[in-house]
Amino acid sequence: MSTDLIPPHGGELINRLATAEEKKDFLAKADSLPKVKLDKRATSDLVMIAIGGFSPIRGFMGKDDYIGVVEKMRLANGLPWSVPVTLSVTEEEAEPLTVGSLVRLDNPDGKFIGVLELTEKYTYDKKHEAINVYRTEEDAHPGVKVVYEQGAVNLAGPVWLLDREDHPQFPKYQIDPAASRALFQERGWKTVVGFQTRNPIHRAHEYIIKCALEIVDGLFLHPLVGATKSDDIPADVRMRCYEIMMENYFPQDRVILAINPSAMRYAGPREAIFHALIRKNYGCTHFIVGRDHAGVGDYYGTYDAQEIFGEFTAEEMGITPLKFEHAFYCTRTEQMATAKTSPADKDERIHLSGTKVRAMLREGKTPPPQFSRPKVAEELARAMKAV
Repeated sequence: MSTDLIPPHGGELINRLATAEEKKDFLAKADSLPKVKLDKRATSDLVMIAIGGFSPIRGFMGKDDYIGVVEKMRLANGLPWSVPVTLSVTEEEAEPLTVGSLVRLDNPDGKFIGVLELTEKYTYDKKHEAINVYRTEEDAHPGVKVVYEQGAVNLAGPVWLLDREDHPQFPKYQIDPAASRALFQERGWKTVVGFQTRNPIHRAHEYIIKCALEIVDGLFLHPLVGATKSDDIPADVRMRCYEIMMENYFPQDRVILAINPSAMRYAGPREAIFHALIRKNYGCTHFIVGRDHAGVGDYYGTYDAQEIFGEFTAEEMGITPLKFEHAFYCTRTEQMATAKTSPADKDERIHLSGTKVRAMLREGKTPPPQFSRPKVAEELARAMKAV
């Protein structure tokens, strides 16, 4: 079997899972180590670092990497990276921690899940980060709100995850980067397109996914199940919709469905780069970038997330973005299309935003078949009615 898979970002798939001996040593020290309790996002970041999803990052970012990412979208060594991966605490929490020592990392429930080797403590400018990463300083933006609410000190250093536990909701879809790469090789896929969404899959998604599938060997459906906004559709509902699509509308031998355990930042263009690099680490050679990728509200232009890829060379990114225009149902041709393929006037185009669909569902209405496959629409309506 060919082994010429796309290399991970930086050339090495990082593994920060503690060995049996390291875990034994950490557990023996558990009660004597200073503690930091992680929030949901930091917990998922710890997991993504450990499994190699954030390769080449080995821990929470030091000041040089942080500044490079915020200001230039590059790590200190020049490698493209667009979103900070930091562990923030209050000044009171940081004060007793000693650089050079180990720090116990607990999850939001207080369970000991990881260890940080503290190499730096540094303060940072929250507004500067907000403006550069999110293109706004408004706390109405969910990503900016998180930055403003987190601690004033960043803790940096390599990490270890004690155990890679099964996902509590979707264990059979937990396919980490080493495993996805092995699956791609097993199936003989040399080209793989990754698809990212935090929303339920609908007809426009299906259209661009299948267009992409025409030019590659396989599809990696990789919906995000980490922390999202409170008004986003719950992950279990979204996953059931993907299962329906897999069972009825996709060639199962050419598609792998897996979960992306990372948290949403809602950073629009920068998050498109972030998501592409993550999929590169999972072994994807191509990545779908559609309309307003990872956007929220009116903070980003419709195709800003596509244009930002022009700030990097193809060689340094190492993964090819597939850029699609806004897809809609064309009443003249009676099929899904974009402005590139449809002769229809604007009043012959049916398209609904995720916001409008969520509003329909909360009102007990079923999305029309032009927006969603009937079986998917029924599942969405049933699930949201039960909420």
